[in-house]
Amino acid sequence: MKIIAVDHINIVVSDLDKAVRFYTKGLGLLERKRAHLEGDWIEKIVGLKGVTAKVVYVEADGGAPRIELLQYVSPEGRPLPESSTPNTPGLRHIAFRVSDIHKMAARIEEFGGKLFGAPVVVPNEVIRHDAGEKILCYFLDPEGVLLELAEYRGD
Repeated sequence: MKIIAVDHINIVVSDLDKAVRFYTKGLGLLERKRAHLEGDWIEKIVGLKGVTAKVVYVEADGGAPRIELLQYVSPEGRPLPESSTPNTPGLRHIAFRVSDIHKMAARIEEFGGKLFGAPVVVPNEVIRHDAGEKILCYFLDPEGVLLELAEYRGD
């Protein structure tokens, strides 16, 4: 028995329409499905009572894993600002591989995201990737979710 793939990544949002706009129009992911979640079955899965939620699945043109944008209508959660910092223990970010990091970084702010700074080249003496030079930048989506852009430039 073993894990065969990453199925999806869940991001809980407070405004589903705003999140879908950012992830599809801003980042260029594709909307795949929408659903309404309610009932005993979802309450058993998540361990909460009175769950009503809306979900939109998005993914890169290259496919899986999909990202599950989930808005709990009830019970509502509350944002924890410390979850937006890179050094908080736990799942910290999703890295999106892009072909032009500078153009994508500009789009992030246009669609309500916030860059930590301009893209930076990772020094080859720190780590050398088979795909070549690596360029990175961190950013927050409109909900404060920490994300990353990564571009590789071959030799």
